[in-house]
Amino acid sequence: MFRSFVFVVALISCAFPLRAITVPAPTLSTRVIISVRDQKLMLIENGSIAATYPVSTSKYGLGDGWGSLATPLGLLQVAQKIGDNAPFGAVFHNRRWTGEILQPDTPGRDPVMTRIIWLRGLQVSNAHAFKRCIYIHGTNEEKTIGRPASFGCIRMRSSDVTALYNQLPLGTPVEIVQDRLPKASKMADPEIYGFDVPASASGLRKDSQLKVASGPRA
Repeated sequence: MFRSFVFVVALISCAFPLRAITVPAPTLSTRVIISVRDQKLMLIENGSIAATYPVSTSKYGLGDGWGSLATPLGLLQVAQKIGDNAPFGAVFHNRRWTGEILQPDTPGRDPVMTRIIWLRGLQVSNAHAFKRCIYIHGTNEEKTIGRPASFGCIRMRSSDVTALYNQLPLGTPVEIVQDRLPKASKMADPEIYGFDVPASASGLRKDSQLKVASGPRA
């Protein structure tokens, strides 16, 4: 019953009128790789590892189906960022700060917190990610970080998501993979990230989609 309730809440939170948004084309100067196996997120800047953070992907597995509550795989990009001036621990409802602030691991609570990095899928396999409201976001449930525990999003500690948020421009490419994170020696190789040319707006593989459609209002 609880899962059904969460699914209904998710649908309501994303049921806003559609509007056109513009997202910059992704480049390789800043990029993110998320490993489901490692439950870690790697930030790469100019071919070098800038930071690695523990995360939590979905406890319902992998996929992009409606109602699955799963984490999508593949190439995505940062479509919107929400929470620029929100305080540490700010609680969001429908992507708006409620005015409430929570300390990590407050009992009985599981809201979206601190920052929201909203992802848009670039492939057929993750085409629903934006309308499914797949975020990288802070969580109250910090004790679960490091193992699958979310309802589809990528959860982070509030301190970590704040640091990441400040380093990701709109359009930053994000790849979610099943395998382990790549080694540092491979960071400069664009092929590991699904691009065939470095730092190019036209570098998406043929099975990727750069076209930006309408999305729900944040």
